[in-house]
Amino acid sequence: MAVSPSASITASVRSATPNHYTELSQMVIRSGLMRRRYGYYWTKLVAAPIAIAGVLTGLVLIGDTWWQLVTAAVLAVVLTQVAMLGHDAAHRQVFRSGRWNDWTTLVIGNLLVGMSYGWWQHKHTRHHANPNKIGSDPDIELPVIAFTPEQADRRRASRSGPLRWLIAHQGVLFFPILLLEGLSLHASSVRRVFSREPLRRRPIEIAFLAVRIIGFVALVFLVLSPGIAFAFIGVQLGVFGVYMGMAFAPNHKGMPLVPADVKVDFLRRQVLMSRNIRGSRLLDTAMGGLNYQIEHHLFPSMPRPHLRQASTMIRAYCRENGVAYTETGLWQSYGLVVRYINRVGLGERDPFECPLLQHRQTV
Repeated sequence: MAVSPSASITASVRSATPNHYTELSQMVIRSGLMRRRYGYYWTKLVAAPIAIAGVLTGLVLIGDTWWQLVTAAVLAVVLTQVAMLGHDAAHRQVFRSGRWNDWTTLVIGNLLVGMSYGWWQHKHTRHHANPNKIGSDPDIELPVIAFTPEQADRRRASRSGPLRWLIAHQGVLFFPILLLEGLSLHASSVRRVFSREPLRRRPIEIAFLAVRIIGFVALVFLVLSPGIAFAFIGVQLGVFGVYMGMAFAPNHKGMPLVPADVKVDFLRRQVLMSRNIRGSRLLDTAMGGLNYQIEHHLFPSMPRPHLRQASTMIRAYCRENGVAYTETGLWQSYGLVVRYINRVGLGERDPFECPLLQHRQTV
């Protein structure tokens, strides 16, 4: 269905029962959907470095030509798919051993993709604990886009002229801004590994990032002339950022926001604030399973190949227990995201304001 009406969400909250998640969890475990899929993941783990090596070999063989911008775009798509595999390992979907998952993520994230596992883990763990909760979810506290009316008010008050115009039209500018997301992800990773904040395996993270970032840039400039090399890196970072953003943006943006002082039981905290994207198995592959955001938030360690089957069970369970389960098409979701962000930028109160804000009740 499309975005759930506020009345449905309010009913979901009022009918909260602490045992619901326990009951659902037992059903999922009995169904075998939490079992590991070693064949699936080993195939991907072997294919990932081969795919990257294949594209880089093509870069060297094709030589100094503007056609290399196509190679850059292909590399960006491959790296995004590899990053999604790292996301699975970070969530303990690949191996039973936490150590194996950690090292797999370090190799994939830091060495192959160029993103710090420690930075991502710190940020993403907070998001999973409190999706769309004001003051707790870092994914709605971004420096460029305002996701709450209060953020927009503060930015309008401190800026004038063209900057105020940009805030008012931030929904339209959201996807173009994603062209800078790839650069931002690398920069945030480098800042984190050199910061004074606690970080496990800091020397390993620094070494892997240095090999990945410096080695990649050196290879590009060795093979290509400066102008083409800069364009190559720009296209690769731009496509990578847009692809990552288009995979992650539909999942929570435009869904209800939770006030900082309101508590919600785990089942509803994850379901009511998340949006699934329906589609074919091709879409499942393109989005790395992130189109099953509800199932992923309820069971983060569930292997990606089981999410489609789990969605049928969880959708039915939510319907039986009066929990609003939001599911929409891909392009419709992008429209919802753009309209929501634009309305916030224009100063409207949250058009999808969470009924919890109105009822102020603790569940």
